[in-house]
Amino acid sequence: MDTKEALYTFGTGENFHIQHYFGLHKEVQDGQEGYIFRVWAPNAEEVHVIGDFSSWKDAPVKMTKNEAGVWEVFTSLPKEGQLYKYLVKRQGGQVVEKMDPVALYLEDRPGTGAYVKTIAEKKWKDSLWMGRRKRFGFKQRPVNIYEVHAGSWKRTDSGQPYTFAQLKDELIPYLVKMNYTHVEFMPIMAHPLGMSWGYQLMGYFAFEHSYGTPEEFQDFVEACHLNNIGVIVDWVPGHFTQNDDALAYFDGTPTYEYQDHHRAHNYRWGALNFDLGKTQVQSFLISSALFWIEQYHIDGIRVDAVSNMLYRDYDDGPWSPNQFGGNRNIEGYNFLRRLNGIIKYRHPDVMMVAEESTASTPITRSIDQDGLGFDYKWNMGWMNDILKFYEEDPVYRQYDFNLVTFSFMYAFDENFILPFSHDEVVHGKKSMMHKMWGDRYNQFAGLRNLYTYQICHPGKKLLFMGSEFGQFLEWKYDHQLEWGNLDEADGLNLKMQDFTSYLNQFYKDNKALWLMDDSYEGLEIIDADNTAQSVLSFIRKNDKGDMLVCVFNMTPVERREFTIGVPLAGIYEEVLNTEMEEHGGVWKEHNPQTRTQSGLWKDYQNTLTFTLPALGASIWKIKRRLKNKK
Repeated sequence: MDTKEALYTFGTGENFHIQHYFGLHKEVQDGQEGYIFRVWAPNAEEVHVIGDFSSWKDAPVKMTKNEAGVWEVFTSLPKEGQLYKYLVKRQGGQVVEKMDPVALYLEDRPGTGAYVKTIAEKKWKDSLWMGRRKRFGFKQRPVNIYEVHAGSWKRTDSGQPYTFAQLKDELIPYLVKMNYTHVEFMPIMAHPLGMSWGYQLMGYFAFEHSYGTPEEFQDFVEACHLNNIGVIVDWVPGHFTQNDDALAYFDGTPTYEYQDHHRAHNYRWGALNFDLGKTQVQSFLISSALFWIEQYHIDGIRVDAVSNMLYRDYDDGPWSPNQFGGNRNIEGYNFLRRLNGIIKYRHPDVMMVAEESTASTPITRSIDQDGLGFDYKWNMGWMNDILKFYEEDPVYRQYDFNLVTFSFMYAFDENFILPFSHDEVVHGKKSMMHKMWGDRYNQFAGLRNLYTYQICHPGKKLLFMGSEFGQFLEWKYDHQLEWGNLDEADGLNLKMQDFTSYLNQFYKDNKALWLMDDSYEGLEIIDADNTAQSVLSFIRKNDKGDMLVCVFNMTPVERREFTIGVPLAGIYEEVLNTEMEEHGGVWKEHNPQTRTQSGLWKDYQNTLTFTLPALGASIWKIKRRLKNKK
């Protein structure tokens, strides 16, 4: 695309690689090597480039504006590795220093200078992974995600976050050991304040400096792929930081944000909302998403705060109805459909995930069926219900049993991911282990039960770091995980970690848990009405007729001679019991292999009788089928 076409399509919202035009680029003009700088600031009175090469403000390099409001200049002064910014004289005369909106790499916080930097084209070695991804996709594959905040998984002795070079050496072997299929990172784009966890961005193309270099992240993704692990990143196209040296009111007028003051300001989060109807903003954001997919080979994007882009009244501040009198953010709705349409056309094997908490809009329905076209939606309702239930004293669970069964009524209304995310282990909500009822032993028993229920319930899976070994303290963004928990004398954290690894492998090994994950063909409820004993039983199936019988005892009462109905006669074996001693429980041996008995139980002609562990889950598989007795 030549510069004229790049500029034109940026204005029409059809330039999806604006980083090839904007920012800085090496060029030779009139036989002289140098860099050309371009920045969009249509209403600025003046723009200069300043940096190490100009003694900053002492000798600013003047830029000129073209007919589309883009300022540019060619200069031979900069050298690779130097820092630069834009000095913008805003409409009205105020002069501010601004970061480059399409910078690839910024200096460490709190600075916002961008490096004069080109990322060398990488010779990727992950072609086998990329080929398999294109061939098999992810819908009928196991997806079990380990959610990570890169700045606090582990820290150095001096308290600095690990870089991705260090994470490559330590996190990837851990992911392999724990048998996860994917890792998902909270935003790794440049952000001015660690306290935001990355959700108030300033650099939509810039890699966060405190996490290392762009090249190190490329190497990390490649190493993940070589170890059969997919990489997902969080991305925030709805709102951005209101810091004055970033995108906010770039030229003194609403540039990236809405013209309307209330629509521009996100009062709940202290941020600014993108004007998603502005064509230049669409070019900017879609280019950002494609940049991370193509530059870093990532396997998925989780779009944060989708509700904020869909509803004009989602925020806490004043709002006005749309032209039809409703609360729909029409620009946001259309942008999300366009975003997914473009990405799925170019990269159909990349996973698009929505973090969205309402039920008013079909999120994962296809675009041609009036949906948004996402592949998955976080199931926030399931997460809220199930955590409320497991936090409850078992004495009262019989009265709230619908909290664990209601999700079966809508399990396939959308394509869901079942998340136990970072949001559930902060701000006084307590860690996953600390949420559980009872003493320390029962808390771990409840946690094993809960994670097994998540693995067996239809939907892809996500668990936030530290939860896999039952960290007791809440997550802190500026501290590493409580790895010392694994040295506790009773060994329960270590056994919890081993159990999670075992459970994750069990999930991968059993196609019944993921092959038909999006329809009732893969699910059969045995009994969701046993509220008195608080026992839930159901079957997961694959396309070959293989099945797992999953039984969950939600009370700390062992139930001997417990009977359920099953559809097939046979000899069954218990393949998972959460109360085995090696997992942290007290059982030394599994239930023995058990032959079904002929007899009517609800609509079933066969029954299976066994001992159901207290506060435990028991999963059974047919070892040998027998003929049903007439």
